Amino acid sequence: MLKSMTGFARLELESDQGVLTWELRTVNHRYLEPHLKIPDMFREAEPKLRSLMRKYLSRGKLDCSLKWQPSNRKADGLKVNAEVLAQLSEACRSVNELFDDVAPVDAISVLQWPGVIDNESGDRQQLLAQANESFEACLKILLENRQREGTQLEPLFEERLVAIENIVKEVRAWLPDILKKQSELVKKRFEEASVQMDNERLEQEMVLLAQKTDVAEELDRLDAHVVEVRSVLKKKEPVGRRLDFLMQELNREANTLSSKSIVTDTTKAAVELKVLIEQMREQVQNVE
Repeated sequence: MLKSMTGFARLELESDQGVLTWELRTVNHRYLEPHLKIPDMFREAEPKLRSLMRKYLSRGKLDCSLKWQPSNRKADGLKVNAEVLAQLSEACRSVNELFDDVAPVDAISVLQWPGVIDNESGDRQQLLAQANESFEACLKILLENRQREGTQLEPLFEERLVAIENIVKEVRAWLPDILKKQSELVKKRFEEASVQMDNERLEQEMVLLAQKTDVAEELDRLDAHVVEVRSVLKKKEPVGRRLDFLMQELNREANTLSSKSIVTDTTKAAVELKVLIEQMREQVQNVE
């Protein structure tokens, strides 16, 4: 089952404490490269969040953004941490003594400072739990979107695999005729040069020609790689790296076929193979 490395997911969770909004974006990358952008009050949850990323994703550049909008509480619902507030006040006083023209500190900025609003421990732990749960739910949505896009890639691969099989079949059918025509050409050149044909020498030339034009192994390996690609496409685990390796192997065989070509038809076939392989390779770069 193919999974694309490109995806987006958004999840909003509303509770008595406020609204949590996760936004996740992924693009292709060789490894899993996560980037977290979360408010300071949720930093405690970061190890758990990163663990969840590794649980659901193996490759791709992942950008995670969390927005937190507290609910409108009553005045008696806010508890100011006097100790933190005193420390903040002392720090501001020290700064004012050292620097001139320091902008005044407004009350709203003070209240937004981490630790000034003393939420009850139970509320905080519940909020962190909600952040973890909503993040995991958002990851699942992202995964579904990536799987959906990956499913759309499967017919593109199959179409090109069938085309490769047809080209291999054509080249294999041409081989006896190619060898026969080249044998006739060698004999004709001997005759045109008015050189007396030595049967033993002629046989040696034919053997060398057959060895040079023998691409049966390359064709067999192309067929084998096509079978392996189909098998890999059916696997449930991430297959991007394996597919990338197989594209390299397919391209290697196509290059060898081209280097052994002695007629225009096989040269054209090798070029068509490389075009098809390159088209698949471009898609593989976006597969997890």
